[in-house]
Amino acid sequence: MSKSPAQPQSGNAILDWIDARFPLTALWKQHISEYYAPKNFNFWYYFGSLAMFVLVIQIVSGIFLTMNYKPDAQHAFQSVEYIMRDVYGGWLIRYIHSTGASMFFVVIYLHMFRGLIYGSYRQPRELIWLFGMIIYLALMGEAFFGYLLPWGQMSYWGAQVIVNLFGAIPIVGEDLAVWIRGDYVVSDATLNRFFAFHVIAIPLVLVMLVAAHIIALHEVGSNNPDGVEIKKKKDPKTGIPLDGIPFHPYYTIKDLVGVVVFLAVFSFIIFFVPDMGGYFLEANNFIPADPMKTPPHIAPVWYFTPYYAMLRAVPALLGTQVWGVLVMGGAVMIFFLLPWLDRGAVKSIRYRGTLYKGWLAAFVVSFLVLGVLGTQPTDFLGQVNKMDVAVILARVFTVVYFAFFVLMPWYTKADRTLPEPDRVTG
Repeated sequence: MSKSPAQPQSGNAILDWIDARFPLTALWKQHISEYYAPKNFNFWYYFGSLAMFVLVIQIVSGIFLTMNYKPDAQHAFQSVEYIMRDVYGGWLIRYIHSTGASMFFVVIYLHMFRGLIYGSYRQPRELIWLFGMIIYLALMGEAFFGYLLPWGQMSYWGAQVIVNLFGAIPIVGEDLAVWIRGDYVVSDATLNRFFAFHVIAIPLVLVMLVAAHIIALHEVGSNNPDGVEIKKKKDPKTGIPLDGIPFHPYYTIKDLVGVVVFLAVFSFIIFFVPDMGGYFLEANNFIPADPMKTPPHIAPVWYFTPYYAMLRAVPALLGTQVWGVLVMGGAVMIFFLLPWLDRGAVKSIRYRGTLYKGWLAAFVVSFLVLGVLGTQPTDFLGQVNKMDVAVILARVFTVVYFAFFVLMPWYTKADRTLPEPDRVTG
């Protein structure tokens, strides 16, 4: 009868007892203390850890909010007011959660931009990118389901508009919209359904996806500003990458600096401008939902507005809005193809040519302009030949947005690049 191999002794009886039953020390070494990351991480590498930090903030603050929130159409708005006015520290918890939702997308968009400038989606990190994009979709769903819960005017009518978009899908659209709502209109059944998705279903999926994202990252190793694979150059004696340093303590300390700066900005917003001029919390959401009174201008939260602007830019051909829905959905799903669209000889923007840099700049400008256009009524810039200027601009920048992806195989292949170094440059 064979014996199990002896467990290494740490000198701590409790830790040894745990290690004999659960690989705690092994996991710590594999993913933290003996995970070697490139030594040239810069400012752009704060946002991955910050995204995890904000996720924790949202889960913890959400738990405290559910202790006093009532997912009932007759009492939801009043329960939010009760949290804000009567629960000890409730206003702070509510503002932490509402500010955290917007800051989550700020961090995620900057994290995605880091991937674009340094080619973090390229081989061998395609699966990491795909996991990241699924996380992005889950976050969009989480934000959408949570947006209805305050049961304010903009929550109610925003949900009504977005769910109705699914009704534009041929054949299955109407049934799908009814299934999402749980009723023929946004009602108490919708609120309960969205509450279940927001509080239980999607957070569980998010936690599993984040774990898969990190495991995949640590399997192939982190990218870096030079786009150099540090695993190719190792110390022949120790097998440690020559350009790598342990994640702990070097990057745990570095990330703490990012957390402190983030918390300073986060706290300023919470205590001084929690609504951020109506972008984080709209004025209409402080009015109880009224199914009989439509707000004059319905717009989603700022992090959805680029896609909303694309939706409005597409005309309703043949009396259906399905083409706008397809464009809006395609604008998100096209990110999944990025690892196979980029044919560049190098990964990092440091060694890219002017073609890629120019197209990336045009993409960023188009995304920002579309985001602004999506927050405004279509006629806020006036008209030219009876056509809204805002709609014209939205159509132009929608074309630019898609051109960045569709033309990528050609302009990345034709781009004049600099030679990539053998080792990181610091």
